[in-house]
Amino acid sequence: MLLEVCANSFQSAKNAQVAGAHRIELCENLEIGGITPSHDLLRQVSEELDIPAFVLIRPRGGDFVFSKAEFEVMTSDILLCKQLGYHGIVSGVLNSDLTIDIERTAELIALSKPLEFTFHRAFDELVNPEESLEQLIGIGTNRILTSGQEDTAAAGIHLINTLNHLAKNRIIIMAGSGINADNALRFKSIGLKEIHGSASVLLSTNNSDSNSPKTVSDVSKISAILNAVST
Repeated sequence: MLLEVCANSFQSAKNAQVAGAHRIELCENLEIGGITPSHDLLRQVSEELDIPAFVLIRPRGGDFVFSKAEFEVMTSDILLCKQLGYHGIVSGVLNSDLTIDIERTAELIALSKPLEFTFHRAFDELVNPEESLEQLIGIGTNRILTSGQEDTAAAGIHLINTLNHLAKNRIIIMAGSGINADNALRFKSIGLKEIHGSASVLLSTNNSDSNSPKTVSDVSKISAILNAVST
């Protein structure tokens, strides 16, 4: 089973590589659900690490309904990721009625090629996940990252299992949110081939002005998940 680590910094990405994770999703600002990494971080990871890496393309926190200007930033960032040699893109666009913006998501997929494309957890906001699954297959999406429309993948495992059966190997269903060494094997047991988690620990900080907890992906937690699913 493949483990993708959600890496929110260079140190998190490096720890994932050291621990033997199969892939990272590189992002920043996990406290708001993750946004596109800075160009400096993108360059540093591409130049100094060898682990296969996908990049989150999301220009801001909040909803997934993006303006024309925001969409232009997204396309520019995808082109930079291709130039830097990344392996995949993680993105997607919704309409205000919580359906997939098929036209613009398809445009992002086409622009990303030949890189793989993961439709991110915007999927967990969709009003019709089964219909949306077929739409994403139709426009060439490689995988869907989902918690089964619950706060954690463990709570949403029933829908995740349903989606995986409906997918019939036409698209990868990757479970994410709250994945750890204690529950990872549950997702392998329902036939998933990939899981996603931050495997993080809280960093101590003396900055009293910071309201957001700072975390880093942890080598021992990543290793524990890998050991759990290797049985």
